[in-house]
Amino acid sequence: MGEIRAYQALLGGKVRSMTAYRTSFAIELLSNLGATVLDVVTVFVLFRATAVVGGFTLSESILMTGLTAAGFVLADMTVGNIDDLKRYVRMGTLDTVLIRPLRVLPQLVLMDLPLRKLLRLAFGIFVYAGALVANHIHWTPARVALAALAPIGAAIFFGAIFVLTASLAFWWVESGEIGNGFTYGGRDFTSYPITVYSDWFRDLFAYTLGFGFVAYQPALALLGRTDPLGLPAWAGYAAPLVALPAVAVAALMWGIGVRHYRSTGS
Repeated sequence: MGEIRAYQALLGGKVRSMTAYRTSFAIELLSNLGATVLDVVTVFVLFRATAVVGGFTLSESILMTGLTAAGFVLADMTVGNIDDLKRYVRMGTLDTVLIRPLRVLPQLVLMDLPLRKLLRLAFGIFVYAGALVANHIHWTPARVALAALAPIGAAIFFGAIFVLTASLAFWWVESGEIGNGFTYGGRDFTSYPITVYSDWFRDLFAYTLGFGFVAYQPALALLGRTDPLGLPAWAGYAAPLVALPAVAVAALMWGIGVRHYRSTGS
């Protein structure tokens, strides 16, 4: 209970500091919204040139985009700031975190919780909900459960990728660009039907790394469509479970990294 109260104090202090200057906070909320809006607008621009992309219509593709946006922004808002680990290692800030009687990862997350991304999250959920309505889905109990769990599974998956790639900073401080390739690059990859990608690239990102189960497979299950790439129908319903091995790998790498760390520069 004492540890929970400590985390609550850290969270409360962060919220108060960010909202102390309300005008500045409001401007940050609005300016951050633009990134997610641009991702969605890009899809609409793409469909101005064609009615079908990779075998999917605009409304079907927007379902994948909205699911990705909701899941990614939720992960980015909760653990995305772990990207700063490289700076904490370089400056020795991590040393001060390690000497506290609290877990390392929650402390780092609460050090810079980006509440300024709240509008991005709200917009992503709005796009996802709108796509569910626009596609006239035949609702069953299984699809209702999948529609609720898919964004959470996507957020957990992306959160694991954030932690996993950030862990590289324990060995290689300048690993940020590689990490961005899998986090933000993974977001861009899952925002479109994976049928648009070449075979080798799709096999690597969609199936070997699991990004195909973030939005594409759940969207197929919700739409009641057969996978043109050959996976069975149950793969879409099981897709959120792909987040579990991702979390396991991220936790393993994070634990090894923390034990490996000796002090600044290690």
